[in-house]
Amino acid sequence: MHASTALSLNFCGLSLANPVALAAGTAGYGPELNDAFDLSRVGAVVAKSITCEPREGNAPMRIIDSSAGMLNAIGLTNVGLAVFQAQKLTSRAEIGCKLFGSVAGHSVQEYATVAQAFDIDKSIDAIELNVSCPNTSDGLQFAEHPDALRSLLREVRPVVTHKPLIVKLSPNAPDIVKMADAAIDAGADALTVANTFTAMAIDVQTRSFRLSNKRGGYSGAGIHPIIVRMIYDVYSKVARDAKKPIIGLGGVSRWEDAAEFILAGATLVGMGTALYIDPRSPLRVVDGLARWTKAQGCSNIQELIGKVKD
Repeated sequence: MHASTALSLNFCGLSLANPVALAAGTAGYGPELNDAFDLSRVGAVVAKSITCEPREGNAPMRIIDSSAGMLNAIGLTNVGLAVFQAQKLTSRAEIGCKLFGSVAGHSVQEYATVAQAFDIDKSIDAIELNVSCPNTSDGLQFAEHPDALRSLLREVRPVVTHKPLIVKLSPNAPDIVKMADAAIDAGADALTVANTFTAMAIDVQTRSFRLSNKRGGYSGAGIHPIIVRMIYDVYSKVARDAKKPIIGLGGVSRWEDAAEFILAGATLVGMGTALYIDPRSPLRVVDGLARWTKAQGCSNIQELIGKVKD
């Protein structure tokens, strides 16, 4: 059994070489990691989140290490929609794998504007909504309440007519299953489970916050078991019956981590923090998943999605 046969899959109508994706915010605007390895060896790259206008982001320090991961408070640094499309956006042929665009904003209209631009851009294969941004109208994140998420998707879904629309859920929501249900009800084609956990770090010598923003997003190995549970809950209670695929995201650095996500219900597996440690780590995950699929007696990895034994 050839590895390409074992790992190739369909995601929302898109043919991917394998289930490994590079997460938004960790792989630049798309092609940057081609310097580390041939990106045709992964399934997809999610470009960093784009807003209508350029954003400088937060002051340093905005990335710090942790004993089991890292904290970041980048602040959605990006060049803005116009410059991204004119100067940064690379064709999928140059990247060698599928390219997903990530949309962020602080208002419904900003999300809709960027999403619509991505929908008509032939270089982008799918659109992921990063809904963990504060809404300027009420200060709350769109990912914190089902009604807020529905109101966002009511405006975004009608302008995305050519590409799969993925909603990236927040693990900080009171009930991620309810948020997943709201996203699907409002037209999401797929879900990403999940974004980073809100966290904080203090320097005990200086008694000051280690991040300039005080709070940041915690990612890495420490959150992995929690995300396994969230994927399982979202898949078994909502996504499986609705036939909506999940991108599992959180602390994947080994093929075993990715396999756990797949058994819990993920179709794709995102890698992010691991890229800062070893940008070539996705290659080992891909190879390990191919061996695992064969060892499980399956001809294709899709046979293992959600197949944890209850």
